[in-house]
Amino acid sequence: MLTRLEVHGFKNLLELAIEFGPFTCIAGENGTGKSNVFDAIQFLSLLADKSMMEAVQEVRGVHGERHGDPRDLFWKGFPRGKYRMRFAAEMIVPLEIEDDFGRITKPTTSFLRYELEIGYQEPSGLDRFGRLTLLRESLRHIKKGTAQKHLRFPHSASQFRNEVITGHRSGAPFISTDRDTASGEPIVKVHQDGGSRGQPKPAAASRAPGTVVSTITSSDDPTILAARREMESWRRLALEPSALRSADRFIDPQVMDVDGSHLPAALYRVAHTERDKDPDRVYARVAGRLSDLTGVQIRELGVDQDEVRQLLTVQVRESDGMLLPARSLSEGTLRFLALCVLLEDPTVRGMLCMEEPENGIHPANLVPMVELVQDLAVDPRSAPGPDNPFRQVLINTHSPGIVQLVSPDDLLFADTALHRLEDGTTARALRLRPLSGTWRVSEGQRDYVTKADILPYLTTPPGAQITIESGAA
Repeated sequence: MLTRLEVHGFKNLLELAIEFGPFTCIAGENGTGKSNVFDAIQFLSLLADKSMMEAVQEVRGVHGERHGDPRDLFWKGFPRGKYRMRFAAEMIVPLEIEDDFGRITKPTTSFLRYELEIGYQEPSGLDRFGRLTLLRESLRHIKKGTAQKHLRFPHSASQFRNEVITGHRSGAPFISTDRDTASGEPIVKVHQDGGSRGQPKPAAASRAPGTVVSTITSSDDPTILAARREMESWRRLALEPSALRSADRFIDPQVMDVDGSHLPAALYRVAHTERDKDPDRVYARVAGRLSDLTGVQIRELGVDQDEVRQLLTVQVRESDGMLLPARSLSEGTLRFLALCVLLEDPTVRGMLCMEEPENGIHPANLVPMVELVQDLAVDPRSAPGPDNPFRQVLINTHSPGIVQLVSPDDLLFADTALHRLEDGTTARALRLRPLSGTWRVSEGQRDYVTKADILPYLTTPPGAQITIESGAA
């Protein structure tokens, strides 16, 4: 679980700090840079598994395109030779992970703070784009005794906090960065989980193609590996109709991809797990969710096994008895179906980032859509487990209807504001502000919005039942 994110120098994110709960909705007009938060999270996730230049190629540039120029990810106001990106992520990591050799291990402690600073080296020779350079990387523990100050969202201490935050650490951090006394170059050191015992393993940062976290593959460094696994689990959903409509071969992966590929295989696997033992119960729950949508008349749902062609296909039976393949459903209904499958899959953990989940959904169906994305997130009043998977959801929207349906505690309002830089100049950057009276507003904090501020933005969506309380003024 990503509980706090700090970003500076990435696109239009300057000195931005965000506290996350299990469910967070970023709302605001298009063009403010809401999607840049998703890009920053995706970039960190990619850096945990790929080289820095490979990660660059998979993240949107400032114009929404993907290409290999790393300068496209930096804030455009940096002077030549002064490109810098800083990230910090506070996270609760899995209590049990598997290394690349199939061995199960556990981290020393599960609440961590990861910091990363990246620079840029100008191109030379045949190199046209230059490359990213690792300037600083650190990973340290957050003490269990201070966890309450870091987890400010409403939760159960006994059922949630004490269940997900375990272990202890004393001594050195797990990763640290020093300067070589002779060259001044950064040296990243990996410290053993045993603390001060054993010598740290140093590596020259400036020549590293990737982060230290991305190189940890075995259970020899279980806490760093747990941080890597957590960051790898931060996924950005981009459900594509063509992928959602595709059948699966028997040999295809049984985990749904971020574009919706392998939906039939994933649903078939989930329905046949030992937890339920009765596939029809899973199919009935998914069909029940779909029937909540206005205009969708689905009585039954299942996965057809074509033994001849060795294909799995989702089929639905409408109220009139007609049996149809799920690919005949509308794009919005297919996306809703994909989220229903994710809801049923207890193996889906980490953060799910969704942009504008209302796209393709009739306004009359905003209520079931909002309820579904909220149900995907862990309930912090109960202990995580198979019936309460430990995952969180981040969405962004420009829909007033979504804003009015979401709890005030879960809202952040996006706009841009002038930001004063170290040299005294100002620049316009993304600003995220909570609603007054919610847990995100600290004592003495003035950077928030009131109900009066957002009234011009709100309209009443059809079927809206949840409104912003008058007490949250």
